[in-house]
Amino acid sequence: MNTACNNSRWVGKLAVVTLPVKPPTSAGILLSYKCTGECRHCMYACSPKWSNRWMSVDDLRIVLEALAPYVVPASPKGYVGINEGLHFTGGEPFLNYELLKEAVKLAEELGYPSVFVETNCYWCVNEDIARERFSELRKLGLEGVLVSANPFVVEHVPLKRILAGLRAAYEVFGRGNAMVYHPVYLDLLLRMRVEGTLNFEDYLREASQRDPRALLAGFNPSILLPMGRLPYTVGHLYRRYPAKAFFGESCLYELTRPWHVHVDCFRNYIPGYCAGISLGDAARLDEVVAGVDLDDKPVLKALATDIRSLYDLAVEHGYRERGKGYVSKCHLCLDIRTFLALKVGGFSELKPLEFYERMREVGAGGRY
Repeated sequence: MNTACNNSRWVGKLAVVTLPVKPPTSAGILLSYKCTGECRHCMYACSPKWSNRWMSVDDLRIVLEALAPYVVPASPKGYVGINEGLHFTGGEPFLNYELLKEAVKLAEELGYPSVFVETNCYWCVNEDIARERFSELRKLGLEGVLVSANPFVVEHVPLKRILAGLRAAYEVFGRGNAMVYHPVYLDLLLRMRVEGTLNFEDYLREASQRDPRALLAGFNPSILLPMGRLPYTVGHLYRRYPAKAFFGESCLYELTRPWHVHVDCFRNYIPGYCAGISLGDAARLDEVVAGVDLDDKPVLKALATDIRSLYDLAVEHGYRERGKGYVSKCHLCLDIRTFLALKVGGFSELKPLEFYERMREVGAGGRY
């Protein structure tokens, strides 16, 4: 028997009773869900429509103090990595630049390694402004930056601003600590000689003209994770499967893995990329990593055992399978969770509720 769980992992038709959460070796702090755009691929459903809620400085300190004993530096030392160290994200962190500065100062005070920030560079109206802010953050302790450069961001941020930010980041942090998500897309956008914004459909059309032999020229599905908004906004580019295709699969690994976890502005401890799921209050992290009791968390209990259990739970409450199917296990999970959070309610592990309200805007939640 697999004994990964604190009270052992049950197999067969028996459920996992305690979630064995591993101590986080790398983490991201979502300062807010508020963003300048509404990217089609956003896992966290960030948007300008979100309430203007930001993590307080007091909560920042509490959360960073809780995470500090666990987070480890990137390798090699002195560098940053997407799945290593600590990063500040959102939403768009530069919408609240003063808070971002406070966050970096706190991380430096607490001795955090490999600290970087994610940004879409909407604010980089020229290279001088980008250089000035990056330099100020560098002096406060920031070690790197991750610049979003892909066809979804370019729908609302001019590429020339992204490039201005990237050039400034290379200058301030060095090429090793200025990361791009994603180089494949940035390369194609540069070859297209894009300067301003570009609609995604126009992007695909131009990319296919450049390489008519490629079925999905300009769009590489393997780069982007099939979760969040993506299955609802560009799901037609993916193969779809009925719900039963994912029966027998567990999300135990995703719920308990130690790398690239997140804490949002409400202090929800989010496992990996599983937006909308809270394992508890990150301020009480020691209790979370001691093991999450699943007796009063039916959604987590189902996901840790077999996604079919989650499906059956939703069907009991009136959930109807999507006629066109699902592009991934994560798509099925999120669609069901949106239904349960908004139609049924009462699930303490489904937080924040506004995340599900934003997901409903793109059609999540099945037919109800």
